[in-house]
Amino acid sequence: MIQGIDYAAIAPPLIVVLAAIALLLADAFDVPRRVLGAVSGGALAAALIAVIALASGGRRATFCLPGGLRGNGPPSCSYVADDFTLLFQGVVLAAAVVVVLLSLREIADARMPAGEYHFLLLAAITGALVLVAARDLILLVVALETLSLPVFALVALRRYDGVASEAAVKLFLVSVVSAAIMLFGISMVYGATGAMHLDRIAPALQRLPDHLSPVAGVGVVLVLAGFAFKVAAVPFHFWAPDVYQGAPPPVAAFLSVVSKAAGFAGLTIVLALGFPAYGHVWGPVVAVLAAVTMTLGNLLALRQRTAIRLLAWSSIAQSGYMLAPLAVGTRRLPEAVAATIAYVALYAVMNLGAFAVVIGYGARGKRFAALDDFRGLARTRPAAGAALAFFLICLAGLPPGVMGLFAKVVVFRATVAGGVTWLAVVMAVNTVIGLYYYLAWAARLFAAPAERPSEPVPGPAEPGPAVRAAVAATAAGALVLTVAPQLVLQAVTAAS
Repeated sequence: MIQGIDYAAIAPPLIVVLAAIALLLADAFDVPRRVLGAVSGGALAAALIAVIALASGGRRATFCLPGGLRGNGPPSCSYVADDFTLLFQGVVLAAAVVVVLLSLREIADARMPAGEYHFLLLAAITGALVLVAARDLILLVVALETLSLPVFALVALRRYDGVASEAAVKLFLVSVVSAAIMLFGISMVYGATGAMHLDRIAPALQRLPDHLSPVAGVGVVLVLAGFAFKVAAVPFHFWAPDVYQGAPPPVAAFLSVVSKAAGFAGLTIVLALGFPAYGHVWGPVVAVLAAVTMTLGNLLALRQRTAIRLLAWSSIAQSGYMLAPLAVGTRRLPEAVAATIAYVALYAVMNLGAFAVVIGYGARGKRFAALDDFRGLARTRPAAGAALAFFLICLAGLPPGVMGLFAKVVVFRATVAGGVTWLAVVMAVNTVIGLYYYLAWAARLFAAPAERPSEPVPGPAEPGPAVRAAVAATAAGALVLTVAPQLVLQAVTAAS
């Protein structure tokens, strides 16, 4: 059998992967790093244009097998470019453009090989773009590993840096274990259903014989555990703080936003399209994961004194909020999926903006920027200080950060509507806990700088035009979504 390929459907990841190969080859000919950065950002912008063009048309699918589960239904396709896929691909590509802007100065300051950096970054983005479009378990695993493997090298790309090397090893070991767990779960699901495509797995699970039901249930939980690593959910979270701190800051921003968004896209695809019949199994598991993840993330964020580690633990806590709507199982599942997608999209803008300010305006000459290094930033850099304060208020879910408040309300409503009231109470308590460290950091921005006459005080770094553009872009996005947050909900409702 010869399968036809719809090149228009796969245009976004195809553009990115071709650019990645071209950048690796260009680096061998000593092309200036500014040119490499421009090509990398231009390729992502071209892929984003392709996503917008696809959004104006109908659903497209490729790599299809004819016939349904019994050979007489619609074709089962491995790659589907529908509204859900295009929405997540748009989020991934827009965030990736900002990451590239943040990377330009870091590459020069850390003397990292520009060609290798952009190649690895675009390779990981390709995996994220394919992951959100995958509709069979094999392609999901391949895309997930394509997203994960280049990140190991990106984390360790600051050569002769022991902290970076240690972070890369931790990420590698945890990733290998989680991949093995997921593959074992997939093998159990395949053994029970005899199918790999999600649209074939779902009906097979509905009429599974009783003696195979425990096997499928264990397989579903193991697949869920594999995605728990990607979204930094407890107990697969412990890599995140050390990796965020040891990696180049733009790579930490990539892990916190792009990688997490792709992980949640894959999780919702698998649960909603492949395993809805086992909602009574994975629903309670997700509820426990969400409660423990948000609680542990918020409590440990209270103790952090460096900006990156606080954002790391905050990111873990935010994963708990994103998981919460999915705890409803099959009860009102479309509404729950829409709530999770909306939170992911809004979180991407807020968190990436905070990372952009930290990367661009952290104290000059310091390996790890402390929270006190941002004291008085609103006085010395009014625009940057106001932007960081606004991002933190959005993450806390307080006015005037309406987009953050809107995100919290959406997940609360979906969780309560699904009948998981106890989890909504846990979310409320954790939201109050999160207010403390977000507002404490925001208060430092407007305080007078600490006087240290006996030692020099490092001043804020001078950001380049690329970093200023990244901060301006994320701030503009946050302002637009604060004024009109319904734009996101309308988009995700149609996509889900």
